[in-house]
Amino acid sequence: MGGVAGPAGRPRRTLLTPPLLSVLVPVYNERATLEALLLRVLAVPVDKEVIVVDDGSRDGTREVLAELATRLPIRALGHERNRGKGAAIRTALAEARGEIVIIQDADLEYDPEDYPPLIAPIVRGETNVVYGSRYLSHENPLPLTHFKVAVLLLNAMANLLYGTRLSDEATCYKVFRASLLKSLPLRCVRFEFCPEVTARVAKRGERILELPIRYHYRTRQQGKKIGWRDGFEAIWTLLRYRFSD
Repeated sequence: MGGVAGPAGRPRRTLLTPPLLSVLVPVYNERATLEALLLRVLAVPVDKEVIVVDDGSRDGTREVLAELATRLPIRALGHERNRGKGAAIRTALAEARGEIVIIQDADLEYDPEDYPPLIAPIVRGETNVVYGSRYLSHENPLPLTHFKVAVLLLNAMANLLYGTRLSDEATCYKVFRASLLKSLPLRCVRFEFCPEVTARVAKRGERILELPIRYHYRTRQQGKKIGWRDGFEAIWTLLRYRFSD
């Protein structure tokens, strides 16, 4: 486990009090799972704010989110048209007030109960970046599909190009000290958020710590949205930011 280390990667002061966690939830056509996901997020015993951005959903998610915002302690934002996951994350990040930020998908593949161990190294001042790895836990069902092949390829590219030692570059559960993430000039629009943010923090000399997480695999028939186009875009993003800003 681990990643790039260097002078720029030295963590800032240790936080002496539990920090506010900003949970950023980009949502597109997740009407069936949104409420269940938010209830699980809100049940986690950490001080947090939950910012949900509906990215131009067309299945009634926007209406569900508006109703949930009337009875749950969440902040609901929206895009008039679908712009992409990266754009939704950037919209939420601009509103985040916490000292630590985590990305949360709404499809129930990832378990919010993993928040406490994921944020702990940042709270202790050990690192500024933590990735939750699906591949460090032997309990996760991860069949050899084209999704897994793409993840393995992206891992290899990131490690080769940036000197990291990642097992799951494409994980949703990426956790950052908010001041670091907000200082990055992110341009991502779609799923290229993952390779862009990995490239930028690695080039800053930040240490990326990986910890095992739970994962509940979802198929394309069950609503998984990422495809080969996104894989090629991720490869191009890793190459692009290796040689430019």
